[in-house]
Amino acid sequence: MDTTTQVIIVAAVLAAIVLVFAIGILVRLVRARRELRRVGLPTGPRWVFWGAVLYFVLPVDLLPDPVYLDDIGVLLLALRTVRGSLGERERSTARRPDHQTAR
Repeated sequence: MDTTTQVIIVAAVLAAIVLVFAIGILVRLVRARRELRRVGLPTGPRWVFWGAVLYFVLPVDLLPDPVYLDDIGVLLLALRTVRGSLGERERSTARRPDHQTAR
């Protein structure tokens, strides 16, 4: 095997690893949103969730598709926003005077 073939193989393996990581984040985002909706909590702005999913799926990116770093960044921001909705809900519930903790 020549050097060019080895470089192509290494690049393909790295791209596959990053793709698997990005898909894992996408799955976490979908699960977090589904869980929040299941218990009746707000899931944050819908456009953040659907925008991140579309950015990941559509071929138009800031960086070419073998480099999924921009996709990962967008997915992480959306995951943070969705999970942030849960934090806001918990903070607003804790501020209410009628809120009592279970003992």
